Amino acid sequence: MPNGTKTILIILAIIAISACSLAGGVAIGYFIPNTSSTSTPTPMVDTTTPLSTPQSTLSMDEKENLFKPFWEAWELVHKQYLDQPVDDVLLMQGAIRGMLDSLGDEHTGYMDPQEYQQANAPLEGEYDGIGAWVDTNGELLTVVTPMPGSPAEEVGLKPGDQVIAVDGEDVIGVDPNLVLRRVLGPAGTVVVLTVQREGSAEPLIFEITRAKITIPSVVSEMKDGNIAYLQLTSFGEKTTADMKEALASLLEQNPKGLILDLRYNGGGFLVTAVEVVSQFIEGGQVVMYEVYGDGSRNTYKSLPGGLATSIPMVILVNEGSASASEITAGALQDYGRATLVGTQTFGKGSVQIWTDLQDNQGAVRITVARWLTPKERQIHEVGLTPDVIVEITQEDVDADRDPQLEKAIEILTK
Repeated sequence: MPNGTKTILIILAIIAISACSLAGGVAIGYFIPNTSSTSTPTPMVDTTTPLSTPQSTLSMDEKENLFKPFWEAWELVHKQYLDQPVDDVLLMQGAIRGMLDSLGDEHTGYMDPQEYQQANAPLEGEYDGIGAWVDTNGELLTVVTPMPGSPAEEVGLKPGDQVIAVDGEDVIGVDPNLVLRRVLGPAGTVVVLTVQREGSAEPLIFEITRAKITIPSVVSEMKDGNIAYLQLTSFGEKTTADMKEALASLLEQNPKGLILDLRYNGGGFLVTAVEVVSQFIEGGQVVMYEVYGDGSRNTYKSLPGGLATSIPMVILVNEGSASASEITAGALQDYGRATLVGTQTFGKGSVQIWTDLQDNQGAVRITVARWLTPKERQIHEVGLTPDVIVEITQEDVDADRDPQLEKAIEILTK
């Protein structure tokens, strides 16, 4: 990716509203229940201080008085707004969204039912779309890379392509997160993207048939030099089981070292991050601390029975590695278990709870805590600094080179 790009990968057919985005990435709530059918034990959690739950001190009469301006504005809209009738559901959703936005926390916000369903698509493993990773942090929706075998790859979309029109409608100046909505659609339907590509004098037009895209959370293979390679694209429901299966298969080949690739992994379930770390360190070690506003904290510890607790290891990270990826990389870096190679990580060190609203009215996502590494490093808005900094330039992308991966292999084969 171009040097210094502050981006996180997200699926092109997934809405990433600003309240729950990581600079354009999917910000997965840590406390969504893990419903995986695997028999993996629950991570060890020590609560050192009872948690308090602050409540509103307003009486019902005070609340009623507080909301008089709201209802006055509600009535004025219904009486005076030009285009009637207004949509009461949208007004209600907008009120919730505005209330949470007023907190000034980019990771706290409201998701309507459609947004909530689509925001969870990466964890569920499949969605309808064109199959591309994109960056929504700039002025235009930009393709980071098409997924292998996807409709996006088949038609010839390339990294760096910037979407300037959808179905013939100009989207220059439109929030890239909103452009994603226009790309959404059922499998089998067609979307026409007009993109501008560096080096091309004229815009390029691609007619793409959407498909059901299966999102692999784990990719594994053996690299040159007898190095095992394991890539995690998310920390979802199936990640732990899939990773353990892939890891066992790699270790059977007696590799000299292991590369764990967390680049452009925007995170996922907290429980999955603890399970992943547990594969590489002994059981009972601190994985992270979760610190609440009242000073109380939870301590998450690794599970016993890790498959790869001693093999030499390098972790690849970049500006798209966030939340659960940083939990994993931070813990293994603190213990000296792995060498981090790449660029500064995103810096998503806050913890959110996603709560379903009644009657399928969406969900609210609220920041409740911050997390620290085992050495109590604060990562939020700071990120992790790799032990070996290696950047990828546009020239590397154009030449299909991966100097970060090359450096990892070099370190493990010395």
